[in-house]
Amino acid sequence: MASILKSLSDFSHIEIPSGKDYKIGIVVAQWNAEITGALYNGACSALLKNGVLEENILTVQVPGSFELTSGADILLSSKKLDAVICLGCVIQGETPHFTFICSAVANGLVNVSIKHNKPVVFGVLTTDNQQQAKDRAGGKHGNKGEEAAVTAIMMAQVQTNAAQ
Repeated sequence: MASILKSLSDFSHIEIPSGKDYKIGIVVAQWNAEITGALYNGACSALLKNGVLEENILTVQVPGSFELTSGADILLSSKKLDAVICLGCVIQGETPHFTFICSAVANGLVNVSIKHNKPVVFGVLTTDNQQQAKDRAGGKHGNKGEEAAVTAIMMAQVQTNAAQ
């Protein structure tokens, strides 16, 4: 679906379960802080709006998006969490660095999820420029942090239901 057409942060068409029984970790990259801060605010707001208690949200900051994998692994190794949301922003530059970082983060987060058998949500913007990032961090295309939070709650419920 082309995001150029609308904001994707509209959840009016789906039923979001209550997050009141879930403990959610958030790992947020400090690099591109203007963007990741907006993603973080969107994620926290969505978690609280959907019933996650403030004391059940554990946040850690890591230097950049590459470190999100380590941050998620550390959280899941040391805390009893139902899901972890990873928030970052990688903006295309003049070198292939962008491609390597994006690929490493995506693969790393999948591996952490499999290792711990817990949902690890990819809330990383991978954009061509700063404006595209702003548009997806509370701008005209919604807030991907909010979307990641809703995904975390929904996946925590999937895991809860599967365990029953």
